[in-house]
Amino acid sequence: MTKPLPDVAQNTWEFLRDPMIAPTGFREYDARWKYPDQINLPGMTALGLGLGTQMQRRGIRPEIAVGNDYRDYSLSIKNALMLGLIQAGITVRDIGPCLSPMAYFSQFHLDCPAVAMVTASHNPNGWTGVKMGFERPLTHGPDEMAELRDIVLNGLGHAMGGGRYERVDGVMDAYIDDLCGDFRMSRPLKVVCATGNGTASAFAPRILERIGVEVVHSHTRLDYTFPNYNPNPEDMHMLHDMADSLRASGADLALGFDGDGDRCGVVDDEGEEIFADKVGVILARDLSGIYPNATFVADVKSTGLFASDPVLRANGVTADYWKTGHSHMKRRVKDLGALAGFEKSGHYFLAEPIGRGYDCGMRVAVEICKLMDRNPGKSMSDLRRALPLTWAMPTLSPFCPDTEKYAVLERIVARLQAKAASGGTIAGRKIVQVVTVNGARVILDNGSWGLVRASSNTPNLVVVCESATSEAELRAIFAEIDAVIRTEPSVGDYDQSF
Repeated sequence: MTKPLPDVAQNTWEFLRDPMIAPTGFREYDARWKYPDQINLPGMTALGLGLGTQMQRRGIRPEIAVGNDYRDYSLSIKNALMLGLIQAGITVRDIGPCLSPMAYFSQFHLDCPAVAMVTASHNPNGWTGVKMGFERPLTHGPDEMAELRDIVLNGLGHAMGGGRYERVDGVMDAYIDDLCGDFRMSRPLKVVCATGNGTASAFAPRILERIGVEVVHSHTRLDYTFPNYNPNPEDMHMLHDMADSLRASGADLALGFDGDGDRCGVVDDEGEEIFADKVGVILARDLSGIYPNATFVADVKSTGLFASDPVLRANGVTADYWKTGHSHMKRRVKDLGALAGFEKSGHYFLAEPIGRGYDCGMRVAVEICKLMDRNPGKSMSDLRRALPLTWAMPTLSPFCPDTEKYAVLERIVARLQAKAASGGTIAGRKIVQVVTVNGARVILDNGSWGLVRASSNTPNLVVVCESATSEAELRAIFAEIDAVIRTEPSVGDYDQSF
C-alpha cells in the first residue's frame, strides 16, 4: 500500500526518519532544492526510489551511472539517492566526483541506459539537485519530470530486490582522453582558466595543458566554500574577474566554467566579455565553413544573428530558435539532426561528428582552441569584431516566487501580445512579432528584441534584450519591457544591475 509523503519539519525526530521534499523542487528539466530547508536525506532516498521505479515502469535496463559535484554535502546527498535506487532494484555504478558532462559521457563509456548527477550546477552553496536522463544524450524534460514528481510525492516508489552498488574507476581519464584525442595546438595560445574553485578546477587546467595551451590559473584550487565568487560564467562578477586576470597576464583569451562544468564563458584578448550567444555565432561561422548547410539551434535568449548573419547565410545555415533549458535544447538538436545548439547561458550542444549532443563546457573549450588554431594570425577580438555589431545586455533575473512565476509570466505575455495587436511600439519601433515558444520574445521592425520568461531552476523571471542599433535603444527596450513586468507586484529586485 502506498501513501503520500508526510509533512515533516526541520529539527524534529521525523526529520531524521521521514522524507521531506518541497514539490517546487521538481522543475522543467531537473530537480533543485535548498538543502536542508526544502529536502532532507530521507527525501533524497525517496527521490532515488522514485527514479528507480520510473526506470522499472518504463522497462529500462536497471542500471544507472551516478556522480556528484564538488560541494561538501554532495556526497551525502548522492549516498542517500543511491540507497533509494538500490531499494528500487537498480544496479548503481558510482563514478565518483565528476562534472555533469563526465556523467553524461559515462553513459556512453559504460553503456549505461540511465544517469543521475547530483549537482546544483551554478546555484550558490546551500542548493542541491539532480540532473537525470534515460535516453542518451537526452536528460529529463517536463513530461519525465512530471511523472517522477507524481511517483515521489504520491509515495508510489516501489521497493524490489536485485539492486546493488558498484564503484567504477577510470571514467575521468577516459573522459579527458575522449575530449583531447591526439589534438595539439600548432600555434602558441595563452589562456586564463577560471573555475571559481568549483568542480571544473580538477579538469579544465589539465585538459587545456594537454592540448598544448599555456594556462594562467584563476581560482583553480578546489574549494567548496567558493571563496572568491560563485562559479557562474553568465554572472558579471565572474566575467569581470576573468577580464582582470587576462589583462594582468597578457593572455590571448579567458575561459570560465560553472559549478558542474557544463557551461563555458569567454573573454577575449582585449578584456571584452563575449556573451555565449555571440561566441556561438563565431563557432557557427567556423563550423559551417567545414560543414556547409548545417542546422544550428539557438535558445530564445540568444542573439538574432544566427538568422541574419551574412556569413552563416552564405554557408547555407538553417537557424532554429527554441526553448531555453538544457533538456529542451538537447532534444531539439537531436530531433532536427542539428550540428550544434547554443544557449546564451553558456550551454553548447555539439553533436556528431564533433561531440555527442550533450552540453559540455570542456568540449567547448577544446573546440574554441581548435578554432583559434584554424585561424592563425587572428585573435578572439578579431573574430568578435568580424560579427555584425549589436548591443546586448547580460541576462537579468528579477525575483519571483516559484509558486507564482508561471501565472505572473502568463499575464505579462498577454499584455505584450495585446500591445503588439493594438499597434503599440517599444523604444519607438513597431512590434512585428511576439514569439511565445518560451515566454515572450518581442521582435521589433529593425531586428531588435526583448525577452521575458520564467526561470526553470530558480524563483526568478529572466529578462534579455538586444538592439541592432545602439546602446540607447537597448536601454529603452529594457525600460519598456521592465515597465510591463513592474505591473506585477510579486516581482522583486534584479540580481544585478544593468
